[in-house]
Amino acid sequence: MTTTGPGEVSAREAEVLEALGARLSNSEIASRLHISVRTVESHVSSLLRKYGVADRRALAALAGGAAPPEAAPPGRTAAPPGRMAGLPAALTSFVGRERERAAVLAAFGESRLVTLLGPGGVGKTRLAAVVAGDAAPSFPAGGAFVDLVPVSGGFVAQAVAAALGVTERPRQPLEDAVAERLGRGRSLLVLDNCEHLLDAVAGFVERTLSVCPGARVLVTSRERLGVPGERIVPVAPLPVASDAERLFLDRAAAADPGFTADPAVVAELCARLDGMPLAIELAAARSASLGADGLLATLDDVLRLLAGGRGAVERHRSLRAVIGWSHDLLGEEERMLFRRLAVFTGGFDLDAAVAVTRGGGRGPVADVLGRLVDKSLVVRRGGESRWRLLETVRAFAADRLAAAGETDETRRRHLEWAAATAAALEDRTAGATALPDPRAGGWRDDFDAVADDLRAALAGSPPGPGAVPHRLARALGRLCYARRFLTESLDHYREAAERAPDPGEAARDLRSAADGAHAVAPAGHHAFESLLASADRARAAGDGDAVAVALASAVVTANRFSAGFPAEVPHERLSALLEEAAAASDRGDPVVAALLAAAAAWNAGREKMAPDPVLAAAAAEAARAAGDPVLVSAALDAVSTAAATAGRLREAYRVTRERLSLLAAMSRDDPRSAPEITDTYNMAATYAVATGDLRTALETARSALEDDLLGGHSYLSESSLVLPLALTGEFDEALRRAAGMWDGWERAGGPVAGWMSPAVAAVALVHGLRGDDHRYRFWRARATQVSGGPRNHATFAAFADARVAVHSGRFGGAADLVGLVFTDFPQGRYQTYARAAGAELAVAAGLPDAAERLASASAVAGENDWAAACVARAEGRRSGDVAALAASVAGWERVGARFERACTLLLLPDRAAEGRAELAALGCPAPA
Repeated sequence: MTTTGPGEVSAREAEVLEALGARLSNSEIASRLHISVRTVESHVSSLLRKYGVADRRALAALAGGAAPPEAAPPGRTAAPPGRMAGLPAALTSFVGRERERAAVLAAFGESRLVTLLGPGGVGKTRLAAVVAGDAAPSFPAGGAFVDLVPVSGGFVAQAVAAALGVTERPRQPLEDAVAERLGRGRSLLVLDNCEHLLDAVAGFVERTLSVCPGARVLVTSRERLGVPGERIVPVAPLPVASDAERLFLDRAAAADPGFTADPAVVAELCARLDGMPLAIELAAARSASLGADGLLATLDDVLRLLAGGRGAVERHRSLRAVIGWSHDLLGEEERMLFRRLAVFTGGFDLDAAVAVTRGGGRGPVADVLGRLVDKSLVVRRGGESRWRLLETVRAFAADRLAAAGETDETRRRHLEWAAATAAALEDRTAGATALPDPRAGGWRDDFDAVADDLRAALAGSPPGPGAVPHRLARALGRLCYARRFLTESLDHYREAAERAPDPGEAARDLRSAADGAHAVAPAGHHAFESLLASADRARAAGDGDAVAVALASAVVTANRFSAGFPAEVPHERLSALLEEAAAASDRGDPVVAALLAAAAAWNAGREKMAPDPVLAAAAAEAARAAGDPVLVSAALDAVSTAAATAGRLREAYRVTRERLSLLAAMSRDDPRSAPEITDTYNMAATYAVATGDLRTALETARSALEDDLLGGHSYLSESSLVLPLALTGEFDEALRRAAGMWDGWERAGGPVAGWMSPAVAAVALVHGLRGDDHRYRFWRARATQVSGGPRNHATFAAFADARVAVHSGRFGGAADLVGLVFTDFPQGRYQTYARAAGAELAVAAGLPDAAERLASASAVAGENDWAAACVARAEGRRSGDVAALAASVAGWERVGARFERACTLLLLPDRAAEGRAELAALGCPAPA
C-alpha cells in the first residue's frame, strides 16, 4: 500500500492505517499487530496529526486500496481521494466537444455551480462524464456522478448518499451526512438529468454549496436550475461538417467493421439528423442492414414529414421521429419488450425484464433484449448484467405502451416484481447481528440498484389498502432502515400502516415505526405517538396482547426517553395507559408480561428517569424469561438507572456492560433493536466516565463512532468521546472533536440536549486548564445553552468550574462554588467529580470547612477512580502527606489522566520537573 501525506509515515503507522481501512477496532488492530491497545491509540493519534484529518473514518478513506471508507453503490467503487464514485464506464470512443470541455473547466474557476444545458439526446451526460474524469485530479476530496433519471422529487439526497456511500445516523439527517462527506475538502458532485427535479435539485444544490465551501457541482439539464451563481454552458448538436460525421463513421464501423460510404452521403445523413448524437447513433446502428444510401433514403422519407425551421424544438421533434423510425423497423417481439421496459425508471436485469413480459422465458427475453441493444434502443451498463433505456427513448416507449393499452397491466406486473424483489432483499437482511463489512456490498449494492424502481412502483400503485403495495411498503421500511435511510424508513412504515389490509397488520407497522424513530431525533415523542396509534389499530383488530404491547411500550418510552418530548407526559395519563395495558392482556405471553413489568418499574414514581429498583429487578427477570435480548437490555437500563440514581455508579456500570454484551445477539437491520443500540453505547460510555474508567470510556466511544448506525460525525457520538478525551488530557483531539460536535448540533437546529452539556462543559474545562479565559467562558456559556437552563445536567459544569479555579489559583468566590458543587444535582452521574474537585478547591483556598468537605468527598470517591485520585491529592495538599500524593499519581496513571498526573507531580519536589515538562507537552501552563 502506498501512503501519502504531509508527514513521514512509519512502517508501523502504515500497517495501522491499512487496518483502519479494513475497519478494525483498536483491540483488533492490537491483536493483529501484536502490540498494545495503548500503542495503537498512539499511532492513530499520530496519523490524525500527520494527515490533518478529524477522525479514524477519514483515515480509513486515506487507506486507499485497503478498503473503501463507505459501502459503494452497485457496479461502482467508493471513491478514494481524487476519484469520482459512480463515473459511467466508457463503452465507446468520445468524439469532439473540445470547446465545451474547455468551457466547463474554465467556468469552474468563476462559479461553483455549472449547468450543461441542452435538449435530450444532445450528449450532455457523456460530456459531463468526460469533464468529470478530466477534472478529477483537481478535486482531491473526490466526489460522485449521480444519475437522477430514475429519482423522484423526495429522494435526491438518497441518490447522492448512495453514490457517495454515506448513511443517515441518529441526530444527523441524510442531507447533513452528504454535506459532511462533500465538505471534507475540494470535491465535485455531478447531477445528471435534472430537468424533472428542478425544484428539488435546486434546493439540494443551494444547501450543499452553502455548507461545503470546497464543493463544486456540475449539472446536466434541459432547463436551468435558477440557483444564484449558476453558470450556463450550452451544449449544441455536433458540427455537421466534422464531429457529426466522425461520430457516425465510428458507430457505423462498430456495427459493421467493413462499412464504407460516400463522404457526401454521410454528410447529408448527419445534416438531416441535425448533428444530434443520439439520432446519429440510432441511425448508425442500422447501417449494417441498410447501408448509407438506404439509410439516407429511408430517413429522408421519415423526416420529410417534419416541416418548418430547424430550431431546438424542431430538433427534438426530429429526434423523436428517428426513434419512431427505428422502432417501426422492429419485429413484433422486439416492439412488445421495448414498450414494456418503459415501466423501469432506472436500470433492470434479465429477471426484471422477464417479470414484465407475459409468458416470456429468460432465454427468449435475453435474445430479444440483445437485439434491442444491437439497435441502440437499449443500453447495456458497462461491466454489469443490467440494462437501461435512455430517458428520451424511454419517454417514447412509454407512449407506445399507452397506445397499446398495456400501461395498467404492465405497471401491475412491475408492482408485483417490486414487491417480490423487496421481499427477497429483506430476507437477505434477516438476522444480521454483525456490523456490515464495507468491502462487501452484498444486498446493499443490490438494493441501491433497484431502490428507485421500488419507490416508483409503490408511488404508482393504486391508492388505499392492498396486499401487494402493503408488502412492498413494509419491506421498504425494513430495507431503508437497514440501508440507514432512517427517515425514509419511517415514512414507509407509516405508509404500510395506511396500506395494510387489516388493522392488525397496521398495528405491527406502527410499532416498527416507533422503534425506528429512536434512530431519528427527536425520538421519544414520535415513538410515543406511533405506539398510541398502534394500540388504536390493535383495538380495532381485537388483539388484546398487541394493545398491551403498544401501551406498555408507550409508558416506558415516555419515562425512559422523556428528553425527546416537547412537553412532559403527565404521570396520571401514563398510569391510565398502564392500567389499560394490564387489563387488555391475560399476561400469558412472556413478552407481554416482560413489557408490563418494565412499564410498572419506570412508572412507579412521578419523576421521569427514576425507575423503582425492586420493580426494575423484577422486570429484568421477566425479560430473561422471555428470552429476548432487546427486552433484557431495556429492562437492564431500568436497573442501571435506578442504581445510578441511588449513587451506586459501579453497579450501574456493571449492568450497562452486560447490556453492551447483548448487542451481539441483536439484529442490526431490524428497527426493533434501534433503541438499545443507540442507548447502550451512550450509557456504556457515560457510566465508564462516571466511574473513572476512562480508557474503557474512550474505547467504547470510539466503537460507537465506528458503528454504522451511530458513527460518523453525529454529535451524539462525538459528545461521548469529547468527555473522556478531556479527562485523560488528550486536549488537542478533544478540541478537534468539539468543533465537529458543535457544528453537528447546530446543523440539527440547536435542540435542547442536556445529555450533551457535560461534553460541552468539558471543552470549557480544557480551555480553562490551558489558561484561555475567553474560550473558557465562551464554552461554559454554551454548556448552559445546550442544557436548556443552569440547573439541568449542570453537575459536570460545576466540576469544571471548581477544577479550573484550583488550577488557576483564583479563589475569589471559592466558598460559594464549593457550596454549589456539594449540592445534590438532578442527573448527578458526575457528582463524584464535582465533590472531589470541590474538596480540593476548599483545601487549596484554605476554607474553614475543608476537612469536612474532604471527608464528604472521600465517602463517595469509592465509586469513581478519578475522584479517588483527586481526593488523595487533596489530602496530600492539606496534610503534606507525600504517600497520599504518590497514591494520587498512581491513581492518575491507572485511569490514564496525563494532565492530572503532571499536576500532581508538581507537588512532589523530586518530580516537579517531570510534571512541568508533561504540562508543556499538553500545551498547559503550570498551576498557580
